Amino acid sequence: MVALLTRTEARWARANAASSRARRAASARGSATVDAQTTSPHIRPQTALALAWAREQVRLSLQEIVEATPKDQRGRIEATPDTLAWILLAGCEALAHEPASAVADRVRALLELIGHAAPPD
Repeated sequence: MVALLTRTEARWARANAASSRARRAASARGSATVDAQTTSPHIRPQTALALAWAREQVRLSLQEIVEATPKDQRGRIEATPDTLAWILLAGCEALAHEPASAVADRVRALLELIGHAAPPD
């Protein structure tokens, strides 16, 4: 005999199905970002933990790069390396939510912020 799924289990199964209609629609709208996936009520705790760990590893790597850069070449902000790394990571994550037409301008702003922008034409 096959046990029937509870309502909650059935909802969880539908939301996590690889071909879920909701996931395909979210992807078509561009909502399939890490933020959209981690705020889902159906995300597994292990997945959220893995994403948070990976994000922290990226931030720590950025911090090491900032620390290796001489202070006079760090850009406009007078901030500690960990703060500057956090700002850079947040800026890069925000690019996923920008319209495609604005991304180049936002990248240019991030490069100016860290002191690596190309000279104006």
